[in-house]
Amino acid sequence: MSEHEAHKQHEEKVENIDSTQQETKDNQSQDTESRMAEEDLTQEIEAQATESVDSQMEATEKEPDLIEQLQAKNEELEDRTLRLQAEINNIQKRNARERSLAAKYRSQNLASNLLEVLDNLERALATETTSEDAQALKQGVEMVHKQFIAAFNQEKITVVDPLGQEFDPNLHQAISVMPGGDQYPANTVMQVLQKGYQLDDRILRPAMVIVAEETSNAEDK
Repeated sequence: MSEHEAHKQHEEKVENIDSTQQETKDNQSQDTESRMAEEDLTQEIEAQATESVDSQMEATEKEPDLIEQLQAKNEELEDRTLRLQAEINNIQKRNARERSLAAKYRSQNLASNLLEVLDNLERALATETTSEDAQALKQGVEMVHKQFIAAFNQEKITVVDPLGQEFDPNLHQAISVMPGGDQYPANTVMQVLQKGYQLDDRILRPAMVIVAEETSNAEDK
């Protein structure tokens, strides 16, 4: 082999060695970069996992507070519902009571206005008549009076005529007091000046009366 060929072979060997070393370096660099990438990815995964665990723990810690808040809100709503139901029931009862009273005393105003008419009819009936024409007129007035009384009875309007009864300030209006003698005990109605009327349990007009007073021992002697 010539010197030139030997020199050429030597250069080729050197180049192969350099090439091999470069490939080794490149492979080592790639391995390093790969390991670094794996480490970065691992660190990122661990960070995400830690953040997820922290979030779950925070949510777990907040969960009891949230449940307590919801329970308190629910109790508040239930209390408001019960209060509203009670208020509605009270309104319904009050309306029903007012309707019942309105129906019960629906004739009060009309009856009060007719009492004076009824008083005039009774005064006419109390008048003495002698002629036949007057008697016939009185009979007509008597029929009208009976119709009035019948209509009043249908509406549960009754007469308060307490002659001889014990004086009741809820039903009677005392105009004066007089000695009752032996006929009327003390605090007894001895004269009715004007009849009273009541609608069911409500007084339309109290009876105007004179009440017997108690006789003193000196007067008895």
